[in-house]
Amino acid sequence: MTTIAARLAEHIHAVRWEDLPADAVHWAKIGILDTVAVTLAGAPEACTRIALALPGVADAPGPALVYGHGRRASVLDAALINGVASHALDYDDVNNHIGGHPSVPLVPAILALADDLDVSGRDVVLAYIAGFEAETCVGRGVNQHHYEKGWHPTATLGIFGTVAAASRLMRLDVDTTAVALGLATSLSSGLKANFGTMTKPLHIGHSVRNGLFAAMLAQGGFTANAGAFEHTQGFLDVFNGPGTYDMERTFAEWGQPWNVIQPGPNLKQFPCCGSTHGAINAMLQLRADTGLQPDEVAEITVLTTPRRLPHTDNPDPKSGLQAKFSMHYVTARALTDGAVKLGHFDGNAFDDDAPRAVMGKIKTGIHPDMADPDHDGYGAEVIVATTDGRELRRRVDTDVLRGPGYPMSEAELMDKFTDCVSRVLAESRIGALHGMLMGLDELERAADLSAFIEADRVASHAAE
Repeated sequence: MTTIAARLAEHIHAVRWEDLPADAVHWAKIGILDTVAVTLAGAPEACTRIALALPGVADAPGPALVYGHGRRASVLDAALINGVASHALDYDDVNNHIGGHPSVPLVPAILALADDLDVSGRDVVLAYIAGFEAETCVGRGVNQHHYEKGWHPTATLGIFGTVAAASRLMRLDVDTTAVALGLATSLSSGLKANFGTMTKPLHIGHSVRNGLFAAMLAQGGFTANAGAFEHTQGFLDVFNGPGTYDMERTFAEWGQPWNVIQPGPNLKQFPCCGSTHGAINAMLQLRADTGLQPDEVAEITVLTTPRRLPHTDNPDPKSGLQAKFSMHYVTARALTDGAVKLGHFDGNAFDDDAPRAVMGKIKTGIHPDMADPDHDGYGAEVIVATTDGRELRRRVDTDVLRGPGYPMSEAELMDKFTDCVSRVLAESRIGALHGMLMGLDELERAADLSAFIEADRVASHAAE
């Protein structure tokens, strides 16, 4: 019988530009643009700087740009550091099929390879789409059990997207790609127990590097078991367990529709865990509609789905990173500030008096209408008991994450892009970078993108 890895490899290499609908190309470019933005924003973060400062990491010169740091390194080292940076702020897109973040396993690997290979912007977009489909279709076969068991699917499943994208850019054949996928089953790792710490973005850097490493090893003749998915001691039975997966879903639903179109890369409005966005939106609506002020609050109850609480029920975050996974903190910030922005997670902002005063009045729970364990939404209801005896409610069921079903406006997308990119690059050239990314499929030489970013940063620092 044909192995799962071989079947995956055949599907990966069957993706053709001429077969792709325009919406697939559009949303691929949106996903890449958003990921470049959050990677640049994450470049100065402590987790990125600590990883980059280790002896032997990115010390040797190479072709691939380390984003936001004005240096180049090997493809593997740049992919590692840019992978950490891409997820450092937890501001990157999400997708329920993979059960995590679809673009960060792809873009750092693709752009590092693009700096080393003679590939076009169209090649980059095609590799992204092939990788996106691979990781999300594997996700359809193993989730939600895989996610709920405690794996971090952005890393544990995203690595297969990395291999898929790399195999396209490196022009591997089907057999070699199957070997690389088999290798990747042994290089897959990442536990949800480390959410809220620097280890979460490290999962991504590690996974991106490992996916590229697997593809490179396979290209060089390294061996692996192409049956490592379905083996009795292989990926599926070890990571999930017998009876908890259905890989026929992976292949039956491939490209029908393309997952980059539906559900697509769902962009985050707020720089924190996507599981908190329903509560943020509900509180923002309540504040805007009623004029609610913090000193009017006696108690706040946040009710959401059982899948959203285990990693966000944190009433006392001890760092900005932990605050990104605190339903209490972000709901309080939405009330006190009328927004949740990057600066709210900088330094000691997590300990500011105003949100802390509100956090002590917040309790969380499972919404009775959202209690089905198979429910996979991001909805939430916020119920406020006021000091004068009123009860105020707002419920958000849909329109939480901003993907194909509820896209950001051009202005909203540009606002997020500018907020992120201006942390590293000169504001005077942000528009040009945005235009280059939105026209990526017309770029003859994909490496021109990193050259532009590198030159922009040099110009920015010269002006300082």
